[in-house]
Amino acid sequence: MKHLFPLPAIMLEPLVRAALLEDLGRAGDLTTDAIVPNEQRTTTVLAARQPGVIAGLDLAALAFRLLDPGVTISVQRADGSAVVAGDVVATVSGPARAILTGERTALNLISRLSGIATATRAIVDAIDGHRAKIVCTRKTTPGLRAVEKYAVRAGGGSNHRFGLDDAVLIKDNHIAVAGGIRPAIERVRSNVGHLVKIEIEVDTLAQLEEALGLAPDAVLLDNMTPDELRRAVAMVAGRAITEASGRITAATAPAVAATGVDLISIGWLTHSAPILDIGLDYREL
Repeated sequence: MKHLFPLPAIMLEPLVRAALLEDLGRAGDLTTDAIVPNEQRTTTVLAARQPGVIAGLDLAALAFRLLDPGVTISVQRADGSAVVAGDVVATVSGPARAILTGERTALNLISRLSGIATATRAIVDAIDGHRAKIVCTRKTTPGLRAVEKYAVRAGGGSNHRFGLDDAVLIKDNHIAVAGGIRPAIERVRSNVGHLVKIEIEVDTLAQLEEALGLAPDAVLLDNMTPDELRRAVAMVAGRAITEASGRITAATAPAVAATGVDLISIGWLTHSAPILDIGLDYREL
């Protein structure tokens, strides 16, 4: 797996701060403040309840540290690591109030991102031995795109566009509004900078043939069968990046990868992957 670069804290803090404020509401943590003395300290562990891949430790740590910088986190399983049920992911020690108040926010974030990383790793492993890369899409939770795409990388996948502004992707509705593939591509070429990549979605081999005559950088082969994908890859013959898309699962991905496509894009990795069950367990001091 490629080296996993952590996201800068300045990107993470607003997300975690907003999540904490949503939970604290107007009066703070009524339960913890009433039960736990201000000076009490405790030690807990973030523990995996099922096998998977970890992602989101920095966000979990921030959930505690924003409440009290005296909280310390000792990581046993870094982001990108595989775990089994019972593995200790990190030890969290310090002021008990901060740990108990930040617990749910920390678990929501790390469980969500670890679920994405786990689902990604399953499909990456399923196509091992093929050239294709698994990539995510813009089908992300509003406000969490950067961290959800980071979780895909933690699982061994790669990223597609981060937004509307970093590449051109001409989809079926763009083609319909423009009046065809040629006017869509020609209008894009006359309006975007020379460093911007152009990808176009096609549903048929006839559309692909027309698009290739206009030299796009990449072609999105949408909802094609493995036989159609194989023929499409032969038609492209290295002139553009080939991307397969359309309800691809871990079960169907190997057949898609075997067609020779460069990329397999999967939206459900970020919009529907189940969480990885991670808990916060108390340890006696």
